[in-house]
Amino acid sequence: MDTIERTLFCNRMQAVCEEMGTVLQRSAFSPNIRDRLDFSCAVFDADGRLCAQAAHIPVHLGSMAFAMRDVVKQFHWRPGDTIILNDPYLGGTHLPDITLVSPVFVQGKLYGFTANRAHHADIGAVTPGSMPIAVTLEQEGLLISPRYLFRQNAPVQNTFDEILAHVHVPHIMHADLNAQASTNRRGVTLLGELISRTGQAQFEQGLTEINTYAEQLALAGIGDIPPGVYEFLDYMDDDGAGNRDIPIHITIRANADRVHVDFTGTASQVEGNINCPLSVTAAAVYYAFYCLMPPETPACDGSFRPIRIQAEAGSLVNALRPAAVAAGNVETSTRIVDVVLGALAAADPQRIPAASHGSMNNIALGNARWDYYETLGGGMGAGPCFPGLSAVQTHMTNTLNTPVEILEMHYPLRIQRYQVRRGSGGRGRHQGGDGLIREYCFLEDTTVTLLGERRTHVPWGLAGGNPARAAINLHNGVPIPGKTRIDARAGDRLTVATAGGGGWGSVNSPDN
Repeated sequence: MDTIERTLFCNRMQAVCEEMGTVLQRSAFSPNIRDRLDFSCAVFDADGRLCAQAAHIPVHLGSMAFAMRDVVKQFHWRPGDTIILNDPYLGGTHLPDITLVSPVFVQGKLYGFTANRAHHADIGAVTPGSMPIAVTLEQEGLLISPRYLFRQNAPVQNTFDEILAHVHVPHIMHADLNAQASTNRRGVTLLGELISRTGQAQFEQGLTEINTYAEQLALAGIGDIPPGVYEFLDYMDDDGAGNRDIPIHITIRANADRVHVDFTGTASQVEGNINCPLSVTAAAVYYAFYCLMPPETPACDGSFRPIRIQAEAGSLVNALRPAAVAAGNVETSTRIVDVVLGALAAADPQRIPAASHGSMNNIALGNARWDYYETLGGGMGAGPCFPGLSAVQTHMTNTLNTPVEILEMHYPLRIQRYQVRRGSGGRGRHQGGDGLIREYCFLEDTTVTLLGERRTHVPWGLAGGNPARAAINLHNGVPIPGKTRIDARAGDRLTVATAGGGGWGSVNSPDN
């Protein structure tokens, strides 16, 4: 392929993933998938290597890229099959994220797989919203090891029955699983058409070439990092189970053709649920380095080849079963990005921004008849030539907010305030973005679980920029912990004020 052919091929592969995402958004029932867009779609080759992905959720896609090869080897695939899984230790992230994988056959030959991963607000955890303050994986909900959901397009009823028996509103889960299956089928059709139009040999050659091209661009981005050894240390506030100030330490060894990312010095896995499976840690590392690569770099297996990760088994970032992991996927992954960028700032300060708000600010709500889950944005860290954005999702997630009208239409909730938290970003030559304030009023008794970070260890500034203000949670005006469960009464109010982003550069230094 010449340059134009390769670019067209790469864009066509990505277009398959984008259309899969559109199908899932338009066919899903739950606001979490339909409105917040908490899902991801990707295409893999016959060996389970990532070929293309849409610009969806980094923590979903990076973890799938890391683990899919081991998953697809477990099955004897036939046309029309679809498997389902959510096991964090077998290719998943945390239990609410359910993944479906389907094979692509053309003229009887297996060419690859379509996959999508979506967050379900109810997976049968011990508290509504399925993001509990848990100390074991079992408390976090139903564990789905990789198994068939469809065999040659026929539903495997036992699998459906087991899943639906664990949720409060089975018809919503059933509809969303069918939406995910339909999404994969659409991808299978589109990819099959692309293979037939391109030609089988040319398609396989195209996969080889885009991975080679991606590796070359990745090496170009990594090659801009001055060779050397760079370290950084940051802390998780707590694990929700009494452990506080939990260190994540990183050492990056960079040379022209490889970076080695070593987490030696990071805490051992903890009792609370901020532990990370290695696949989630890899997703965060991949994301941070992908941000340094040229913008035209294909997001495929080749772009990750120069990156090596070392993390001790049983550590916070390479946890072992049955460690609880619900918040590891959303909170610890975000902190891993911070420590990678913090280390790289010592290597190349003119390319790296200050810390962003550093939490997905998870809120899980519900009672015996309904479940809801959402994440809240905050301030983006400022950079060498730009201020931070305010009230946005950053780094490992890019979901939308749930519109107030949708939230109030579906659930017994009212939003009393939803505004930018002025002055929460760090001051600097370039100002860090501000966080946000969202205040809920409960119309009936509700169980609430909060999983948030940056309540103690604030987002840091760079190059003389100031840190941001810490996040805070209030129940009826009284401060409550970042990770906690409360039993709210009708009429109670919950206020979440998220952190800002760090500032960049000294306030008194002249602008460039």
